[in-house]
Formats: sequence, structure tokens, C-alpha cells
Amino acid sequence: MLKSKRILLALFSLALFAASCKEDEDVKPGNTLTARAGADQNVKVGDIVTLDGSASTDSENKPFDFRWTFTKKPAGSTVALSSATVNKPTFKTDLPGEYEVELTTSNANGESKDKVLITAAAIQPIVLDANINAKTTLEDRIDNPDLPDYIANGNIAVNAELTVKPGVVIAFARDARFEVNDRGGILLASGEPNKPIRLIGQEAKKGFWAGVIFRSASSANTLENVHVLHAGSKVLYSGIKAGMAVTGSSKAELSIKDCLFEKNDGYGLWVEDAVILSAFAFNVFKDNTEAGILLTARNVAKLDPNSVFTGGNGRNVVEISASQLPKSSAGEIVWQGFKDKTPYRVLESLTVDANWKLLPGVIIEMSAGARMSVDNGYINAKGTQASKIIIRGAENKPAYWRGLICFSTSAMNVFEYVEISGGGSTALVSGKKVNIAVYGSQASFQIKNSKISGSGGYGVYVNYQANVNEDIETANTFADNVEGKVLKE
Repeated sequence: MLKSKRILLALFSLALFAASCKEDEDVKPGNTLTARAGADQNVKVGDIVTLDGSASTDSENKPFDFRWTFTKKPAGSTVALSSATVNKPTFKTDLPGEYEVELTTSNANGESKDKVLITAAAIQPIVLDANINAKTTLEDRIDNPDLPDYIANGNIAVNAELTVKPGVVIAFARDARFEVNDRGGILLASGEPNKPIRLIGQEAKKGFWAGVIFRSASSANTLENVHVLHAGSKVLYSGIKAGMAVTGSSKAELSIKDCLFEKNDGYGLWVEDAVILSAFAFNVFKDNTEAGILLTARNVAKLDPNSVFTGGNGRNVVEISASQLPKSSAGEIVWQGFKDKTPYRVLESLTVDANWKLLPGVIIEMSAGARMSVDNGYINAKGTQASKIIIRGAENKPAYWRGLICFSTSAMNVFEYVEISGGGSTALVSGKKVNIAVYGSQASFQIKNSKISGSGGYGVYVNYQANVNEDIETANTFADNVEGKVLKE
């Protein structure tokens, strides 16, 4: 009997112990955390904001974690925290308005939340209301590339050295011009890939302001990572609308690298004869009403194969105004093809007095009725079977342009793997319609492995004083020439 009582008592004690353990498991510690996200702040757009959760506490002095999240941003803002899990993260405001950030502190004792409000006010742009007559530097004041650092409410003339820092945005009023003048004016505008310099309209509309006129002959003039947008509201210079015009009367000199000419009502860039392009590389022309670029033959060799001229322009070509390719003291002048297959387009006429070499892949388009004349020097066009040189009409029609005439006596006048078509719109010489005329005393031309087609008359005309290779008819392909392959007098 005593033994039974002892067993019952033991069982009862074990049950009490088990119940006590279960109770202990259900009891959770009280929340000992207090999150403090710091005081509200008033800042300017572009400022770096430092959040401060270091006043947060745990009454038991236990460690805890931080977690910050944005609960409100201005519409369109793309800001992000430098870190979401430290006590003092940072971020840079990119738009005016309110930024609300919530801090959550947490550990085994629970969690606590607090919010902080940062109000960012827009920095007002500085008004440029006077010409630049003394050495001046324009600083990047607002980090957001959509917001102007400076406003030009009228024409601005640069008559001294002007340095424009990376990230600067200048917004121009309707019909305003930006003029970099000779006799003192110098522009040093070197942006960075992620901080370009932007010359834009006060309204983001094609043809809102007039554009940039460049007259300065300083060799220091530099445009690098510069964007020119929304210009071409009216004639900029000599009857032409363009985002930028570089003038030849003062032999302006300019280096243009990694620049963008976009949404201009006219040409993106116009380079007049006698201008010195000291450098030209990796430029992009897109969504301009006319062609991306207009220049004379003199500066075509300065264009690099990496620049892009086919981005939705009115004409995705490199336009060459009626001009002469002069003899160069540097020797041979080389035209190369573009990686984006942009053709050169000759307007009206091209006269060649230079030692002129065309590389494989070059495409030349001739406008209606245009004429190419090799007077002195030579034309040396050697393509390859895989990468031919093409000379054709701007429209794929027979008898569209007048043709090419060679008066040059140089043995360097050579066509190999060239396709020439669409000449003979009107008589080129001696009443003859042709694609190619070799004409004059001792004029010389060697043509092999080429295709000559679509002439309104003969494929090739050779007058009695000129020389071509004897196998010209068998060494080439002729097609669709109205009067025949070759006429030799």
C-alpha cells in the first residue's frame, strides 16, 4: 500500500514538472527594442542624404539588425540605398519631392519600426544672361541630367575661354543660339560617358532652339561626350538648319568625339569647307530631320568607321555638298567604309584633284544628275570579292546620275571589284551618255573584276587619246547598258 502511494506521488510530481516546462516554452520575452530613424531632413536635389539609426536601442542591450526600406519616393525616382542593413546608409536624391524611409530593428526579442521624411527641393538653374567675355567655368550643379543647371533665355556668344564640366546641362530658349566666336572664343567641353554635357531646348521638342555656331579657329576646341538636342528652329548659318554649324570662313577647328546629335530639325552637324576637324570618332547621329551630317569632300577622310549615321534620320547617309577634293600635302586621301554600312551621298558634283583611295566596303551614292570628275591625282578603288566598292545612284534606277569622267593620266586609276551603276542620265562628254568616260590626252584607267550596269548609254566610253586595259570587255561584267558595253574611238 505504501509502495503504491509512493508511485502515485512520483507520477503526480512528474506531471507537474512537465506542465511547468510547457508553460515556460509558451512564455515569450517582452519586446525590448525601440527603433529611431533619425530627424526629418530638408535637402536639395542631388544632395547625398545620410540616414541615422544609431539612436535605436534594446533595453537589454542585446544586439539587433537594421532594415531600411523606402515607403515613398517622388514619381519617377530611381534612387536606391547604399545598403539596407547598416545603421547609417546613404542615398542621393534625384528628383524634387518627399522621400520617406522606414527603419525596422529586430532580434529575438521582437522588432520595432520608425520612419523618417526627407524633403528634397529643386535647385534653381542659373540664368545665363550675358555673353562670355572672360575666362569662365560652368560647374555641374544638379545631378539629374533631365534638369538644367543653366538657362539661356537668349543668344549667348562665347568670346573668351569657356570650360564646361561633365554633367552640365544648358537649356536654351526658343530660337536662341550658342556662338563660339573667333578671336578669343574657345570651348572646352569634355563630358564623361555617364555624365555627358547636354545642350538642349527648354522644351524637349525637335526644332525648339536655333543651335550652335562654331567660328573659333583655336586648336584647343574640344567636344567630348556632348549631346546636342532639339535645335534647328530656324536657319542657323548660310541658309542651313542644323544642331551645330562649324564655319569655314574663319577656318574653325574642332575635335568631336563620343558626341550625340539627336532630334534636330535640320542636319545634326554641318561642316563647311576649310574647317579643320582635328579629330572625329565614335559620334552618333539620330532622329535628325535631314541627314545626320553635311560636309564637303575635304573633311570626309576624317570620319571614322565607328561613328553611326543610320539612327532614324531623314536620310541615313553622309551627305557631301558640291565640292572639290583638293590635292593634299599629306599624300593619299583615304575614304573608308562605315561599320553600319552608311553610304556617302554626293550632292550635285564632286571634282577630284587628290590622290584618292577608296577602301573595300565603301558605298557612294550620287544624287540625281550628279557628276564625278577625276581631273588630276587619281581614283584608286580596290574592293574584294567579299567586300566590293559600290558607286550607284541615290535611287536604284537606271540613267539616274550623269556618270564618272576621268581626265587623269595616272597609272593609279584602278577599279577592282567595283560595282558602278545608274549613270548616263544626260550626256557626260562629247554627247555620250555613260557610266564611265576616260577622256583626254593620255587619260588612263584600268578596270577589272567589276560590274558596270544600268547606264542610259554605254557602260564605258574611251576617246581615241585615252587608254584602258585591253581586256576591259572580258575582265568585267556588263548589264543593262542601253547602247552597249564599251565604246572606243
